[in-house]
Formats: sequence, structure tokens, C-alpha cells
Amino acid sequence: MKSFNTTAVCIPSKHYMVDLSDRVKEIKKLVDDGKYFTINRARQYGKTTTIDALESKLQEYYSVLSLDFQKISDASFKTEEKFVKAFCRQLIKKRKKADIPDEIIEDLQEIIIRKEQLAALDELFDILTNWCETSEKRIVMIIDEVDTATNNQVFLDFLAQLRADYLEQKKDPTEKSFQSVILAGVTDVKHLRSKIQSGEDSKENSPWNIAADFTIDMSLSKDGIKGMLAEYEADYHTGMDTEALAKSIREYTNGYPFLVSRICQLIDEEVSKAMSLSEAWTERGIDEAVKLILAENNTLFQSLTKNLNNYLELKAAIRSILMEGTKLTWNPDQKDIVQMQMYGLIRNDHNTVRVANRIFETRLYNLFLSDEELKNNVFSREGELAKNQFVSDGKLNMRLIMERFIETYTQVCGPLKERFKEKDGREQFLLYLKPIINGTGNYYIEAQTRDQTRTDVIVDYLGQQYIIELKIWRGERYHTEGEKQISEYLDYWNLDTGYMLSFNFNKKKEQGVKRVQIGDKVLFEGTV
Repeated sequence: MKSFNTTAVCIPSKHYMVDLSDRVKEIKKLVDDGKYFTINRARQYGKTTTIDALESKLQEYYSVLSLDFQKISDASFKTEEKFVKAFCRQLIKKRKKADIPDEIIEDLQEIIIRKEQLAALDELFDILTNWCETSEKRIVMIIDEVDTATNNQVFLDFLAQLRADYLEQKKDPTEKSFQSVILAGVTDVKHLRSKIQSGEDSKENSPWNIAADFTIDMSLSKDGIKGMLAEYEADYHTGMDTEALAKSIREYTNGYPFLVSRICQLIDEEVSKAMSLSEAWTERGIDEAVKLILAENNTLFQSLTKNLNNYLELKAAIRSILMEGTKLTWNPDQKDIVQMQMYGLIRNDHNTVRVANRIFETRLYNLFLSDEELKNNVFSREGELAKNQFVSDGKLNMRLIMERFIETYTQVCGPLKERFKEKDGREQFLLYLKPIINGTGNYYIEAQTRDQTRTDVIVDYLGQQYIIELKIWRGERYHTEGEKQISEYLDYWNLDTGYMLSFNFNKKKEQGVKRVQIGDKVLFEGTV
């Protein structure tokens, strides 16, 4: 029986996975057109699995040389001679799969055993050109994990040689070179710059500026996820609603391949231990899996945190986006933004910087809130002390949570000050709420409603959703509009009860929580 896989390459015969055939067809068009290009995506974004599927497809039409630079040691990138010999050894290992002729193998072996004359890149490329000229099929070269080499001058020289051969082939079609060259990794080597002289800071044009733009979407679509779930359902007959669950998984992950597979893997292997398989493959099962993911210290989150700490200004900007609702304009010339997109943390959403997916957002909220908790924050402490009051028959008493928060806020902070920002209230409410639901429920912030005047917190607690709108009081008219907005939002969630928490500067305000009927909806409106 198949399983879900979140390590190394996914194999269709062994693992439940999204069908990649359409993606592979799109990439093959670039190969057929003779393009040289880079597939650069974040860690655990399905690059190697895609390359494996692409290689299988291309072998029907081309001789495919697929290499992995992780198999070449750091020492082999120190000098040109060491690199050439290491590259030759990798070619020889691929002789059968890539159908490399015996005379080419003999030339490669001669370089490896040579002791007197230095092995040079141009000699290696003479051999490769000879292979391209004599091969019955056009040759495609794929190199995975090019990040291993990007800090080495010899790799830049290697790219420059590939570039020179590519340009020569374009000028004179009788000159034979590779049909296509594909470089895969996290780093976009298209933007690497070759040094004019060793030790100088100034740079010349990229040796890989011949690369075509690679705009193919590598995220997993809702329909693709649905197809994977349908395959699982055919084996286990859980009765799951594949359409609804695929939509929910996509909303949590934005199609990030590792997160999609990890949710499914945890439902199958862990969540199903606490409930039946049929119960596990429901919205509640997804919530439980997300809760487990958010508690993990996996390599993806380690990489995310490390990269964020390397870009402290952008980290501060993301904190402001999440906690204050500020907008950061997308700027492709801003180095930090480009780097963090490359690492998969952020994305361009209509020229606005957005965190890549809901799970990353919640992870970052937890990180920023933990920074405050470490300061012995009173709201977190009070929420922890009072949490046993707020659960009855497995349901949260959100009205009581708001009432106790308002009491705590008044005792700690006193009257609202004019310098108050909405992020202050948002942060403090989340600090109060987090220990109450921690370990049992999840929360996230609805990105579509998050700005400097309003935000919606969605809490999932044992299969029940609670929508809390946080806002600054800006007059009766805006308040009425807010009631209408949350009423419409409750319709979307098929809920009949919602919550509003307003931070009001009016001295004559009526503080506390009251029940308001809006059409067929009940709102509990709290005022600080």
C-alpha cells in the first residue's frame, strides 16, 4: 500500500502524490525549444521530485544527463582541475543511463588518471561537444542542487563556458551543444555575477544571463490535491469529501508541497490514532494535523527562522505586516524581498508583500508572540491562569474570554491613550487567547480583512470555528459597516454567532460585552 512522503523524492508507485504530468509537459516545451533555464524554488518545494518525473519523460525523446552537485565534495570546487576530474567521474557513473559512448568514456577516464598535464574546463567541454556532435539523440543536461557550487569561482567559469557554447550554437546551427541545460536549486543562479579578477568586488554580467524565465507554477493546485486524496480514498474508503478537504488544505498551505504532504501524512499516521480514519479525514482532522505541524521543529521551519534572522530589517517589516496590518509594497529591486521570496517565506500578492501561506503566518505570529511572552507579558500570564474558566462541554466561551480580557486590559493599561495602535490591542488579545487554546485549538488571522483598521481572528477549537473581529472604534457609521461585514463573513463560514472587540477612545463609552441581533446573526460586541 502507498504512503504519504515528506522526505527525499516522491515515487508514484510508492507514494500518494499530486499528478505532475501537466507541469512536466510545460517544462518539456522549454526543453523542446532549446532553452537553458533555472528551476529555483525554496527547500522542500518539490524540485527534485519534479526533476525525477521530468527526466523520465525526456528519456523518451533525448539522451538525459542528470547530475547532482551534492555528490561533488566542497574540495572538488577549490580548483579547476579538481572540479573537472570530479565532473568526469560523475559522467562516468551515468554512462548507461545517459547512453554515453565508449570513446567519450575513454576520454573522460584519461583526464581522471592524468598526472602530468592539468585538466582544464575547455578540454572537458571539447569532450562534451564531441559527444553532442556524435550522439543520435540531442542531449539534455540537468544539474540538481547547484547551491552546492554557487560560492565558487570555478562554477562561475563552468557557467560561462556553457554560455559561450550556447551562444555559438545560436550563431551557427551547425555547431552542436546541449539541447537544453537545466539548473535546479534554491539559489537563482541567473543573477550570479562573475568576478573580473579574483579578489575584486566589481562584477561583470552574469555567466547565466542566457537563461530563459521559468514562470511555471510549482505549487500544488486544489484539483491536484483532490486527485491525490481521491487515490487515497480509493484504497481506504473513508468517506471523505475530497473537494472540501482539498480546498481547506490548499487554503492552509497555498500549495506548498511539503506542507500539503505533511498535513496528509499526519492525518494518516498520527491523527487517526486518536479517532477513526473516517473522523480523521474531515476538517477537524486537518485542524489537528495543522496543530501538530505548528508544534514541530522540522527542517523547513528551522530554515525559515534562520533565513528570517539573516534579514532583520525584513523580519521587522513582516512583524509590522502581521501585527499592525501595514502594507509593504513589492519591490523586485529590494534585495531582502528578493531573497526572502527565493527562500519561500513571502510572495508577491498584487504588488504587496505577503507571507507565503497561512501556516507560515501562524508560525510567525507564534514566534513574535513568544518574544513578548519571554518578557513576562501580563496578558499571556493572565490568560494562562484563567484558561480553565473558558471551556465547557468542549466549547469555548468566547464571550467570557472577551469580558475577562477587557477587565485585564483595564486593570493593566487603564484608559486608552491616543498613541494606542491597533497592533497593541491585537497583540495583547492574541497573547491572552493563545494559552487558552494552546494544545487544543489553532488560530490564524484572515489576510483578506487584515489592515490597520480591522482584522479577523479565526479560532478552530475541536472542530468549532469562532470569528472575532478586532477594530478601533471610528464612529457609529463605521461600526455599523463592521457589523454588516462580519455578518457576511459569518455567512461564508456557515456560522450564526460572531464576536467583535472594539478599542474605543470615547470617555463616555459603555465598557463590557453586549449581545446584538443582526438579522439572523448574533454578535457579541465587546468594548475596551
